[in-house]
Amino acid sequence: MGKVTAVCSSGEHEFSKPVRDRIRLLEGLGVEGDAHLGVTVQHRSRVAQDPAQPNLRQVHLIQQELFDEVAAAGFTVGPGQLGENVTTRGIDLLGLPHGARLRLGSQAVVEITGLRNPCLQIEGFRRGLLKEVVGRAEDGSVVRKAGVMGVVLAGGEVRPGDPVQVELPDGPQLPLERV
Repeated sequence: MGKVTAVCSSGEHEFSKPVRDRIRLLEGLGVEGDAHLGVTVQHRSRVAQDPAQPNLRQVHLIQQELFDEVAAAGFTVGPGQLGENVTTRGIDLLGLPHGARLRLGSQAVVEITGLRNPCLQIEGFRRGLLKEVVGRAEDGSVVRKAGVMGVVLAGGEVRPGDPVQVELPDGPQLPLERV
């Protein structure tokens, strides 16, 4: 079992999100008061492509271990600075299969829809950081480390210190792809 180390939200479309003492997840919508709240896609680039597509990116989660990893490369990054809503510790978010469910605290449930695709805004935030959060595996495939995205199946309040429990989907365990 893992735990929530930080929660963040912003009503503005900005790269980083301020740390909060709690956030409320709303079923089928996302994080209350967050700029990415909605049934349909809210990310600007995706709205420009097709504003009617479903919002598979209602909640952005990053594992605290990524911050430890980039710190070893000389980058200081804290919760919310890469735009995530929930920072966790003790869960290999990137290793979860598509459809895995995370129970956050006593009520909230988020279903993982895919990997966040690291964007150039990361480079604007800290020059050189993008190459630390996206790379290549030995077979040449792209490795994305900037967190996972999900949709809210059950709403509830989430706070730092809350437990995180993983429920794996039935059937084949399909690897995450970018969303």
